[in-house]
Amino acid sequence: MLAACLAFALVAALITITPGLDTMLVVRTTVTSGRRTGLLTAAGVASGCLAWAMASAAGLTALLAASRIAFDVLRVAGACYLLWLGAQALWRTRRGGSAGPEETPDAALGGLAAWRTGFVTNALNPKVGVFYMSLLPQFYPQGAPVFGTSALFAAIHVTESLLWLSVVVGAAGAARRVLSRPAVKRRLQQVTGIAFIGFGLRLATER
Repeated sequence: MLAACLAFALVAALITITPGLDTMLVVRTTVTSGRRTGLLTAAGVASGCLAWAMASAAGLTALLAASRIAFDVLRVAGACYLLWLGAQALWRTRRGGSAGPEETPDAALGGLAAWRTGFVTNALNPKVGVFYMSLLPQFYPQGAPVFGTSALFAAIHVTESLLWLSVVVGAAGAARRVLSRPAVKRRLQQVTGIAFIGFGLRLATER
């Protein structure tokens, strides 16, 4: 079991540190609303991953993958949510551009809203569920209980995600003085808005 855990931890760590939507979301939230809110967003991301891992262990993601309609409904819902996040970010940059130089283009995000954004971003992405369903079984030791092993692997991945995203929050927080300048902040909002829209379109069109 120890060898399986170490092997899974290594693969999961490589996947975790690969820049993507979660990293961008945490950076954006940290810059616009502070380190505490960034950490809450990271906790939401980890909670979404944990939910999918438990669903995978219970066999729900297998049912989801087998049902094309269910998969497509969740995929379209996730794509719409990402498109909404992207459009919201771009709208805030436009609103910020017409405001005075001291007005920031994004209001501070509350703790619950930050956690919810991180959670929903992952919970509405069926590819996360399929990822768990396809990756976790490859590391199950022979004869090991499926649910217990899945829970253990999920705990490892969630811990790695929280550690990595905490590092991202720390780095973004340290650079916040520079990144929070109105012009830089507006550009960051534009980049993340376009990225969210891109992720949303890709999720909507992928098969």
